[in-house]
Amino acid sequence: MQKKTKETAPSGREVIRTLAGSIREFKGASVATPIIVTGEVVMEVAIPFVTAQLINSIQAGASLSEMLPYAGVLVAMALASLTFGIGAGITCSQASCGLAMNLRHDVFAAVQRFSFANIDQFSSSSLVTRLTTDVTNVQLAYMMVIRTAIRCPLLLLAGIVMAFIMAGPLALVFVVIVPVLGFGLYKVVRTVHPIFRSVFHKYDALNESIEENVTGMRDVKSYVRQDYEKERFGRAAQDVCADFTRAEKILALNTPMMNFAVYAVFAVTLQFGSYLIISSQGTTLNVGQLSALTTYGFMILMALMMVSMVFAMITMAQESAERICEVLTTEPTIKNPAHPETEMRDGSIDFDNVTFKYSEKAEHRALAEIDLHIKSGETIGIMGGTGSAKTSLVNLISRLYDVTEGSVKVGGVDVRDYDLEFLRNNVAVVLQKNVLFSGTIKENLRWGNPDATYDELVEVCKLAQADEFIQQLPKKYDYYIEQGGTNVSGGQKQRLCIARALLKHPKVLILDDSTSAVDTKTDALIREGMRSYLPETTKIIIAQRTSSVADADRILVLDNGHVAGLGTHEELMESCPFYRDTYLAQNRTSLDDEAGAEKDEKDEKGAPAASAAPAKGGEA
Repeated sequence: MQKKTKETAPSGREVIRTLAGSIREFKGASVATPIIVTGEVVMEVAIPFVTAQLINSIQAGASLSEMLPYAGVLVAMALASLTFGIGAGITCSQASCGLAMNLRHDVFAAVQRFSFANIDQFSSSSLVTRLTTDVTNVQLAYMMVIRTAIRCPLLLLAGIVMAFIMAGPLALVFVVIVPVLGFGLYKVVRTVHPIFRSVFHKYDALNESIEENVTGMRDVKSYVRQDYEKERFGRAAQDVCADFTRAEKILALNTPMMNFAVYAVFAVTLQFGSYLIISSQGTTLNVGQLSALTTYGFMILMALMMVSMVFAMITMAQESAERICEVLTTEPTIKNPAHPETEMRDGSIDFDNVTFKYSEKAEHRALAEIDLHIKSGETIGIMGGTGSAKTSLVNLISRLYDVTEGSVKVGGVDVRDYDLEFLRNNVAVVLQKNVLFSGTIKENLRWGNPDATYDELVEVCKLAQADEFIQQLPKKYDYYIEQGGTNVSGGQKQRLCIARALLKHPKVLILDDSTSAVDTKTDALIREGMRSYLPETTKIIIAQRTSSVADADRILVLDNGHVAGLGTHEELMESCPFYRDTYLAQNRTSLDDEAGAEKDEKDEKGAPAASAAPAKGGEA
């Protein structure tokens, strides 16, 4: 997972600019919300002023007919305020939910553009957290920003202005208390922000624990590790709970601080207001003005309390926004060239003095000084011990990674000059870890060719030796594959993945140990099917069994990222100790059987003479 540092963390301006790019079609709702909220605030501020006039009229002995206009105005203002509030709620919901939808789309699209090197920077659990929890936090914060964060400052300023209009110097108490509460709010926010920053990394660890447990459920149960996994998850959940509890305790100080300010201010205003009314006989301050001042005081202090909630939400969302921006602003390490090549002459492959490291800072070279030239249509087997960089080598052909030094060419053109989509459509790879997606067998197969007909699906499945077991399934090619292909065996999964790759009719076909779960007879039938179906396609077969590559045109043996041998089966049996030892180890049983058969045959040849003597002796 990528570690956040001061150098890598985006600035506030960059975060806002990046997130604003995801508003798009919801700009109208985002702009309309503050406008509507302004109208709501105007109505709310005007109501106490009219109410004060009504109170003064009543105090002066106004008749019912004289009071009715005030009542009509108040009802109209209340309805207008209600209408504005409902409108702001609707537009605010549209804007915030729309932003969340676009953010999820943009983050997911950014991940799709990532190279393997980019994916290595983020753990899958961290990406899931960013797409779910982080986006939700930003959504809630945006909802508050365009509505509450506009409403509260307006209400605060308008309340203070109207308080001075209605009560004159007595309103100074609000001017004094606002900076005090603002400073307290600032200290709270500054304290909780680092806590929220750390808690999201712990969220990643929590999701990682869930992901690993669910993915490896069979192993967990096989090794009876449920209690260990529960304890591990419990520790991660407890860490998250502890940090959130600490942050919430600090944020909870807002409420008593605000309540203390509210009651203190009202004690002062009521005390001095009542004194002024009585002492001046209503000439300096009357009952209506005191009533309005009290209402405006509530408005001011409630606005401050809401501002504290907005700041708390924004503080929590700030870290989420930065984490989302990290994904959106990460540049893929593998990009299309300015003028990409979209024609491929043939399936020839040339490794010219290739060296590869998984990162620039890595000291170990996965591949070193590889010179390999493969003719179009040739079948190449690749063998080597665990960690010999077999998969690393073939990953360079489809440009899942870029070489560190040297070049890889397909069809005489450097793979870095091809359009990425075009290159990968012409270089089909059946990976070591076979992946099927939830959907029918038809839908999974058509990943190779969305326009493939039913007859084409059946044809490639017969070549991959998959049709036989498919015909035995309920609904056959419409059989539903569960997530991850959990309702088919490993060998069936491999054969479906091979059939999927054959549908692409690629110039280069790479099988990365993708027949390890099938028997040797089926393996041989699959290879024979590929030879007849794709005679001009270059085929690269990574395998652990020598029987899977023995009939290849040439076999490449890798050892710790270096070429340890290259040649036919017969040539490597003489020149490459690793290949010879592997072959003898895997075929020792059959060789012993052959030796035993030869010995039995010799014994059988000598048996008649040995048995003839007793027979003659018996006759004598």
